[in-house]
Amino acid sequence: MRRPSLRRPRFRVADSAQQMVGGFLLAGPFVVTEEVWVLAIGMNWLQAVLTAVMVAAIGYATLYRADTGRDPEAEQEVAGIPVRFLSLMTVSFGSVVVLAVLFDAPDTFLIEQGVTGTALWVTTAKAVSVGAVFSVVGAATADSVF
Repeated sequence: MRRPSLRRPRFRVADSAQQMVGGFLLAGPFVVTEEVWVLAIGMNWLQAVLTAVMVAAIGYATLYRADTGRDPEAEQEVAGIPVRFLSLMTVSFGSVVVLAVLFDAPDTFLIEQGVTGTALWVTTAKAVSVGAVFSVVGAATADSVF
């Protein structure tokens, strides 16, 4: 009698779908919260980069350290990076961008504060990094649980 494999299946499109559900679920409240956009106005470039690095660290730790059944070395890769992790980062940042654009959050929160032109896009990128902190938690959890 063959024992069932304890190894998780390879990354599939369904895994990205699960990530999207979790990512959008937790990104939504932060996209429409004025405090996130005010924080973004006050952030410098180093804070924004460190926030984005923190998103990647949270995602990697959730996928490969908190979940002992998954080995990054055994997964499909693109340029040496696991596809599951690339999908997670795309979903984490992408869900915030999509919701921000759909809800017109940059115009609503930034133009009111006098932020226009290039500064509008730079500040939006900072706000996306803040929102992605929460989105990555939802996306990685949904991927790991389901």
